[in-house]
Amino acid sequence: MKKVVKSALAVLATLSLAGCAQAPIGAPEGAANKVGDTFKIGYNLELTGAVAAYGSQEKMGADLAVKEINESGGIDGKKIEVVSKDNKSDNAEAASVASSLVSNDKVVAAVGPATSGAAKATIPNMTQAGVPLITPSGSDDSLTLMKNGRLNEFAFRTIFQDSDQGRIISTYVTNNLKAQKVLIYYDNSSDYAKGIYSSFKKNFKGDIVDTVTFQSGDKDFQATLSKVKNLKYDAIVMPGYYNETGLITKQARELGITAPIIGGDGFASDTYVQLSGKKAATDVHYVAAFSPKAPASKKTEPFIKNFKAANNQEPSAFAALAYDAVYMIKEAAENGKVEDSAQLAKELAEIKDFDGVTGVMTIDKNHNPVKSAVIVTLDNGVESKAEVVNPEK
Repeated sequence: MKKVVKSALAVLATLSLAGCAQAPIGAPEGAANKVGDTFKIGYNLELTGAVAAYGSQEKMGADLAVKEINESGGIDGKKIEVVSKDNKSDNAEAASVASSLVSNDKVVAAVGPATSGAAKATIPNMTQAGVPLITPSGSDDSLTLMKNGRLNEFAFRTIFQDSDQGRIISTYVTNNLKAQKVLIYYDNSSDYAKGIYSSFKKNFKGDIVDTVTFQSGDKDFQATLSKVKNLKYDAIVMPGYYNETGLITKQARELGITAPIIGGDGFASDTYVQLSGKKAATDVHYVAAFSPKAPASKKTEPFIKNFKAANNQEPSAFAALAYDAVYMIKEAAENGKVEDSAQLAKELAEIKDFDGVTGVMTIDKNHNPVKSAVIVTLDNGVESKAEVVNPEK
C-alpha cells in the first residue's frame, strides 16, 4: 500500500538520505549488523497518523509471532529482542526511524513500514547498513526494484503486488459479479490506487463507462456521485484507502446507488465499515491477503485463536501478514545459521514453500511472494463470505 506524502520535507529527507532516490543501490562491502546475544528485530510501523489502523494491526501480529518464537526457544536459541518505533504515517519519519534502527539499535532485520511510500523511503538507509526489511503490506510493484530494473537487495514483502490485485479484481468482476460494464472511481493521489487501476484497465475486457477520481483527504463526494448516478454500469471498481472509500460507499448508498462495489486491500480495515455504516457496506467486495473464513493453511486456525486471546479481537490481513514476516525471518535465519544481517537477506531471498498463515509462499527473483489471495464479501457490514483466488500472470 502506498500513501503519498505531499510535503517538501518528505522529499528532501528521502533525497538527502538516499543521495538520489532513483539510483540503483547496493550495500557497501562488508556492511551488516551482527547477531548478538539476542536477535534484534526493529518495527518501523504506522502506529499513529493517517494509516495507524494498518500499522497497529501489524504490530499486534508481529508481537504474537515474537512471543510464540521466544516461548519455543527463540531463533537458534537466541531470544528475539524487539525495538518498536512509530513512523507516524509519514515517509520522512519512516526514513529517520530506519536510520535509527540500523545505526543506533543495530537491528538485523526490520518489519514494516506498512505502506509502499514509507517502505521506499526507508530502503536507502536499510541498504546502506546491509539490513533487510520486510514490509507486510507495501504492494507497489516497483517497491523491490529500482527504475532501471535492478533489484533492491534488502527489500522484501509478504503481500502480493498491486498488479496482482488489478488482475484479481478484473477476473472477479467478470466471472463472479457477471459485470460487463463498470464505473471506475479511484484515488489519483495514491500510487497504490493508480497501480490497481492501471492493472484492472489493462486486464478488463468489458466496457468502462466512465472513470472518475478522488484524492486522499477528500470528504464530500456528492457532486461526483450525483454525476455518475444514472450511468448504466454493473459494478463500481474503487481502488483506494478506507478513509475515503468508506465515505464514498456511505454517500453512494444514500444517493440510491446500489451497484456492487469492489476494491483492493485498502478496504481491509474495521474503519471502512465504521465510515460507511453497516447497512451501506452491502454487496461490497475487496481483495485481501487473509480471511478467517478462508483458511489458507493448517496454521491459520491456531493463529486466529491465539490472536483473539492476546488482543480480544479477530486478526486482520495486516496482522496475519506481519505475523508471517516474523516467522519468515526465523526460517531464513535458521536455514542459513546466519551471523549477520547481510547473510539474513541472502537467506530470505532463498525462501521456498514457506507455510504461513496467509498461505504457502515462495520468494521469487524480485523478492515478491508467489501466493494466493482472498476475495472478501461484506453484507450489512459483516464478512459474509471469503474465497481463495490465485493471481493469474
